[in-house]
Formats: sequence, C-alpha cells, structure tokens
Amino acid sequence: MKQTALYDVHIALGARMVPFAGWEMPVQYPAGPIREHETVRNAAGLFDIDHMGQFIVSGPDALEFLQYVSTNDASVLNLWESQYSLLCYADGGVVDDIFIYRRADDYFVVVNASNRDKDLKWLNAHTPGFEVSIEDVSDATYMLAFQGPKAQAVLQHVCELDLGTIPFHHGAHARVAGVEVFVGNTGYTGEYGYELFFDTARAPEVWNAILGAGEPEGVLPIGLAARDSLRFEPCLPLYGHEITASISPVEAGLGFAVSGEKGDYIGKDALLKQKLEGAPRRLACLEMIDRAVPREHYEVVVDGEKGFVTTGMLAPTGGIYAAMALIPRALYELGKEVDVMVRGVPKKAKIVRRPFYTPAYRRS
Repeated sequence: MKQTALYDVHIALGARMVPFAGWEMPVQYPAGPIREHETVRNAAGLFDIDHMGQFIVSGPDALEFLQYVSTNDASVLNLWESQYSLLCYADGGVVDDIFIYRRADDYFVVVNASNRDKDLKWLNAHTPGFEVSIEDVSDATYMLAFQGPKAQAVLQHVCELDLGTIPFHHGAHARVAGVEVFVGNTGYTGEYGYELFFDTARAPEVWNAILGAGEPEGVLPIGLAARDSLRFEPCLPLYGHEITASISPVEAGLGFAVSGEKGDYIGKDALLKQKLEGAPRRLACLEMIDRAVPREHYEVVVDGEKGFVTTGMLAPTGGIYAAMALIPRALYELGKEVDVMVRGVPKKAKIVRRPFYTPAYRRS
C-alpha cells in the first residue's frame, strides 16, 4: 500500500486512514465528515489528493494526439487554460475522465488514481503514427486541492501572485509559501477553489502554510468521505460509479465534453450515435420519499423496468437522502416516483432536477 508524503502529518492530525486505489488515504479527521463538508461549503478545506496521477504530453503532435484519444476539443484551449475531457473505448465506454491543461510547451494531464497505470498503457498504445512523448510525473509531483468560498482570500496570504488574475479553469505559475507551484483554478467540490501542483519534497511546507493561514477562518483538512459528498451534491461524476467501461459519457450527462465538431477520435461514432439517437439509459437524480439510504448498486425499479444506483448518500447541504441512478431513458420524467430496493424492500423516491446543490463557481 502506497503512502503520500503527508502520511505522518495526517496521522498527527488524528486522521482515520483507509485503503483507496492502492493508497493509504485519510477518510476523515476528528471533526468528522459532516463538519468537514460544511467547512468547505462555508469557509474552505484542504485536501491531500496526491494519489491522483499527472502526465506530461509533449512533442510536435501533442495536440493532434490528444485530439485523437480524448472526447473534448482541446484545440480551443488558450495558453494556460484547462478542460474536462474523457478517454473512451471504441464502443463509447470510459477509460477515464481527465483534466487537460495547455501549457507553454506541452499539455499537463491529470488522471484518476485508480486508473494511472491503465491510462498510461492506453495512451502509449496509441502513440504510433504520432510524434509525441508521454511522461508520467506523478511521483515527483504533489497535488493538493483547496476549495471553498474563502479559498482565494486564504491562499492569497501565502501566494505571491495575485490570484484574481487567474481566470476560472486556467492555471499559472506562482510561489506559495516560498515554493514554486502550478496553481490551477479548478476543483471537484462544487465550490470555487484551486488545485496545486509542486515538488513532492515540499509537501509539508505548503500544506502547513495553507492550514496555518486558514486557521482564523476555520479552514480544516478534509478527508475522502467529505470529498465524496461534496462532489455528489453538484452531481459531478466519479469514475467507477457514474462513468465506467460500460457507462458512456452521454448516458452520464457529460455530452458537453463529447465533441461533434472535431475530426476522428476513439469512440466518436458510438458517442455521436447516442447523442443523435438518444442513449438507452440516462442518469437520474433521486430524492428519497421514504426514510432509507440509497446505496450504490441498489436496484431501482421504474414502471416495472430496472436501473441501479451509481452513488447514494446523505446530501448534507440540503439534509436529504438522495442518489444518482442509471435508468431507462424512455422512462425518465421529473417528479415520477420510483422504487429503490433497499435490502429487498421497495422504498419510494422521486426523480428530481439535477443537481442537488448548485455549484458556487465564479466563472471569471
């Protein structure tokens, strides 16, 4: 089991560590997941997400290569801009969802921890015919996320660059706590915030500096449990749940990241067929009517036909038990009542509008 460079720091903070994607990661700290969740919604929280992977794609054909292996149109990216995209199989199933940053001389690609080795093999398998190089810099690169309405103000205390100059979904080089950092104005919590990339050896310095600057504002370290509920409320997909090798981006409501304008790419025909003709299934948001917790993989019955829960839990901000579920597209109707089978017992839920929480992004 791998450990991040902040493992001892998490232990000292009283974190409960759990196995996750081959890593020992903090699932929660003494404050508990609900308070951690509320802290990110109301102030800001700091996340160790160094288990995620980072690749550098470079060479004369770097853009052409990314256009072929990913679903979104990377040609529209301005310098230092980032983009959500996906790697797909030919049948439209998902290899992984990724973030791509366009930098001065290359593209910086962030991938999920559980898929790092698979993604690297997948990308390398498709390099023939392209003059391109793929470098896995995951071990040398540390990754933190700092998210919440007070994230910019707090981070500014230890950052030498005016953070107001970084537009939403862009990145810039800066010095944070005296450390050279690539700061991305991105995140996956439904809040405005940042993702920071820097030399792994400097992880304790940056972590402690941000927590120290944020202490007067109530900033806390945040574990995996709150990270999951935070991304769940704005209905942000998680690989292995809402998107898998057998669930396409179109089914998951990610059609915005599937280009119909650019040239050929892996999975294009299958995905455009679903966009044009309608996918057989679609992701629905469910709010429980009966008192029950809708867990992942629970069966969902809609007019006698079956679907399943992809993610289900308490949505702390609204105080409701809710779920995202994949159901037959033809049966989707706002307000319709469905049955979630909880340990074999049908519990009533209703289809509601997506999302459960409106993201607080400032898009400028």
